[in-house]
Amino acid sequence: MAEERGTSGTAKLPRALYERELLRLQTELVKLQEWIRAEGARLVVVFEGRDAAGKGGTIKRVAEHLNPRIARIAALPRPTERERTQWYFQRYAAHLPAAGEIVLFDRSWYNRAGVERVMGFCTREEHQRFLRQCPAFERMLFEDGILLRKYWFSVSDAVQEKRFRRRLDDPTRRWKLSAMDLESITRWEEYSRAKDEMFVHTDVAESPWYVVESDDKRRARINMIAHLLSTVPYRELPVPPLELPERPPATGYERPPRDLQSYVPDHAAGLSR
Repeated sequence: MAEERGTSGTAKLPRALYERELLRLQTELVKLQEWIRAEGARLVVVFEGRDAAGKGGTIKRVAEHLNPRIARIAALPRPTERERTQWYFQRYAAHLPAAGEIVLFDRSWYNRAGVERVMGFCTREEHQRFLRQCPAFERMLFEDGILLRKYWFSVSDAVQEKRFRRRLDDPTRRWKLSAMDLESITRWEEYSRAKDEMFVHTDVAESPWYVVESDDKRRARINMIAHLLSTVPYRELPVPPLELPERPPATGYERPPRDLQSYVPDHAAGLSR
C-alpha cells in the first residue's frame, strides 16, 4: 500500500519534451501497426488500474494515429442479464483480435478481480474461480499466438483525489466521474488488497503485469508506449511509393447555385466580433 500512496518523486516531464517524444513514439506505433497487419499478428493490450490513474488518456494517445480498422478500443459496458449467465470470459473473448488486428482493452476481464470483488458484484466463489481460471485463459491466448501485454496504472491517493476534484469542476470531464468512482476513495485499502491478491495469481511468466507509475500523466504515457514497443519484435516495412496523379483538364462541369443547397451557418465568423 505504501508504494501506491507515495509519489515517484520525479519532476513533471516538460511539455515540449513530452510532445516531441510522444510524436516519435506514435510514429513507431504506426510502424508496429503495419507490421501487425503484414504479419497477420494479433496484439492485445490490457489497461487496468485505479480510477483516475490515466488509463483513458494513454489509450487515446496510443490509438490517436492508428488505423481504426486495424486498432480498436474495447470498452465493454455492464454485462446484460444474458451475459451474466455465460462463462465469465466469454464476452471478452468475442472482442479478441483476428489476424492483423490490435485490441486495446479499456478495462478487461480483470473487472472481476477489482471492482466486482470490492463492490460485491460477484460472489466469493466467482472471484476465486476467476483467479484460478484467469492464468489458464491467458495461457490459451499465449499458446494460440496472441501477443498479450498487461499494464497496471498506479496513482497515489493524493493525486487521485486531485483529479477527481478537477473532474467535479470541469463540465467537459464531469461524465468521467460516477458515484462508484467516488466510493473508491473510501475503499482505497480494499482495492489495494484486491490488487495485491490479483497479482499473486495472475502475474505469471506467460503474461506478466507491468506497473506504470502515473502521478505524472505525461511520463506515464511515454513510459508505457516505449515499453510496449520494446516488447514486440516489429520492424519497419518498406512503404510503397505513391504519387499524386495530374488533375485532368476541365470538361465543362459547373457547380449548382449555392442557394439550392443547405449550408452550415458560419458560426466561426462571429467569434472575432
